[in-house]
Amino acid sequence: MKYIDEFQDPELARRLLDDIHATVTRPWALMEVCGGQTHSIIRHGIDQLLPEEVELIHGPGCPVCVTPLEVIDKALEIASRPEVIFCSFGDMLRVPGTGRDLFQVRGEGGDVRVVYSPLDALRVAQQNPDREVVFFGIGFETTAPPNAMTVHQAKRLGIPNFSMLVSHVRVPPAIEAIMSSPSCRVQGFLAAGHVCSVMGVGEYPDLAERFRVPIVVTGFEPLDILEGVRRAVRHLERGEHTVDNAYARAVRPEGNPAARAMLEDVFEVTDRAWRGIGVIPDSGWRLSSKYRDHDAEYRFPVDGIRTEEPAECRSGEVLQGLLKPHECEAFGTLCTPRTPLGATMVSSEGACAAYYLYRRLDMPVTKAREATPVV
Repeated sequence: MKYIDEFQDPELARRLLDDIHATVTRPWALMEVCGGQTHSIIRHGIDQLLPEEVELIHGPGCPVCVTPLEVIDKALEIASRPEVIFCSFGDMLRVPGTGRDLFQVRGEGGDVRVVYSPLDALRVAQQNPDREVVFFGIGFETTAPPNAMTVHQAKRLGIPNFSMLVSHVRVPPAIEAIMSSPSCRVQGFLAAGHVCSVMGVGEYPDLAERFRVPIVVTGFEPLDILEGVRRAVRHLERGEHTVDNAYARAVRPEGNPAARAMLEDVFEVTDRAWRGIGVIPDSGWRLSSKYRDHDAEYRFPVDGIRTEEPAECRSGEVLQGLLKPHECEAFGTLCTPRTPLGATMVSSEGACAAYYLYRRLDMPVTKAREATPVV
C-alpha cells in the first residue's frame, strides 16, 4: 500500500529523533488519545527512543476499553435471550462483564455472531425475519458514521427486527475531563487522526486555548507519531497553545461533511459513562427519537443490573494515564489476554495488551503511585 514504507523509514525516523533531542530543554508530558497510536508507540519502541525529558502518557483511546461495565452487562443479558441474534465485532467477545463475557454466553447457547461491518448485521436481520437482531455499536467518532448509516438504512428499508445497542463516545469532552482533573500532568496532546478525518478540528481550538496546551493531530505510522511529538515539543518550548494538523494527507479542517450530517441525523449528544473513569457530560451519542424503534435499550429494557469490577484491576487508572500497565500488580500474572481482568488487556487497542505483546519481558513490575480519579 502506498505511504506505508515511506512512513516507516528508519533514516527519516532518526532525523526526527535528532530534531526532538536538539529541541527539548525541559521535561514535557504528552498524551496520545488513540489506542492505535499506543500500540504503534509500544510496538516500535518510540517512547524508549525519545529523550528522557519527553514522556508519553497513554490516554483513554481504546473504545472497547472505555465501554462501561453496565453496558457490557446489558449486552450479555440481551444476548442471552432466545429470540435474539446478537452481532458484534470480535474484539468485544472477550471483554469481561460482571462474571462472564460474550464467548461464555455463546457457549451457554446464546446466538452470538462475529460480524465485520454493521451492514453484515443488517443482512442477518433480513435473512432472519422471525428473530430479533441486535448489533453492538461502540466506538469513537471514527466508527459512528457507518453505525449511523446502518440504522438509517434499517429505517429506510423497513427492517423492523434490527436494533442497535449504542455506546458511542466522543474525544473532545474526554480531553476536557482529563485536563480538569487535579491529578492531570498532561501538557500537550496527540489527537487521533482518524477521529479528526470525520469530525475535523473545530472542537479543539477552544480546548487548546482554555487549558493552554498544544493539540497536534497525528497519524499512526512511526514517522507520523514522531512528527506529532516533534511539533508538540516545539510548541511547548515556544509557549504556544495551538492546534496543529500533522496528518493533512487524511484530515481536512472541516472533516467529512457527509459523515457529520449522517451523525447529526441519527444520533444526539448525551452524557456517557466511561469504564474506569465515570460519567463525562456530553461525551457520547445515543439514537435520536426519530430512530428510537431501532434502539435496543428501549426494545429490550434491562433492569436490576449490579456491576462489580475485579478489585485487582486498575485499568481505570491506566485509561486516565495515571498508571503504566506494567505498574499494576496483576499485570502478566492474574491478568493476561487469556484471563483478562479488564478490557485494556483483551482489546486489540488496549494499553495493557500492547505492553503484554511487545514489552512484558523487559519491564519489571514496580510499585504504582497513588492516583486521583479524573471525574
